Amino acid sequence: MEIVLKNTKSKYLEIFSLFDLKNIHETFKRFASNKEPLEAKIFAVNESISSHQLAKLKSHFDKINICSLCIYSNNRDTILSGKSLKIDSTFIREQEIKNKLLLFNSKKKDDILHNGTVRSGERISSNGNLCIIGDVNPGAIVSAKKNIYVWGKLLGIAFAGKSGNKNASIASLYLKPLQLRIADVIAIGPKDKPKNYHPEIAVIDKQTIIIKPHLIENKN
Repeated sequence: MEIVLKNTKSKYLEIFSLFDLKNIHETFKRFASNKEPLEAKIFAVNESISSHQLAKLKSHFDKINICSLCIYSNNRDTILSGKSLKIDSTFIREQEIKNKLLLFNSKKKDDILHNGTVRSGERISSNGNLCIIGDVNPGAIVSAKKNIYVWGKLLGIAFAGKSGNKNASIASLYLKPLQLRIADVIAIGPKDKPKNYHPEIAVIDKQTIIIKPHLIENKN
């Protein structure tokens, strides 16, 4: 199933896939610190979801300040399960579900510039490059299909090249993250504080993430 989360101002927040309800706690834990009311839409194509499974899912939604929850599915059993739990459930054809998901995906911006601190529990995701002017606090997660640039302290989790781009990089003025990920390569952040206050960049080198000084060329 695909789940769309957005704030009440209809601003796109995130689309994610939920394949295994056994790991649902880890999936939703990252939204626990969100204070703003959210709307959730579940899209289930050719999936039979029981009322027990939906009840388990709904209990996690209730913990993350969901003010509106609805289901779109082409499976009648899923719709009946939703209605039994008094969830707004609508039966629509498979292609209509795909069209709705395509519409949400089209709202994603490519490159994103974020001005301000990314606080614990917040998430920012970009379909292109992500540039943050401010700090990324511990507990915050930032991700991008391309590169990530943090004009401040990177202390949370950063995931660049999330579409599989191993040439992506993560750069920061102060690089001490909890975790770095580039494509499918993951590294735990360094225990020691950066010795020098100069920009650093994380890249993949021989299937390992390395951190090196980020030297900006002067073309004058």
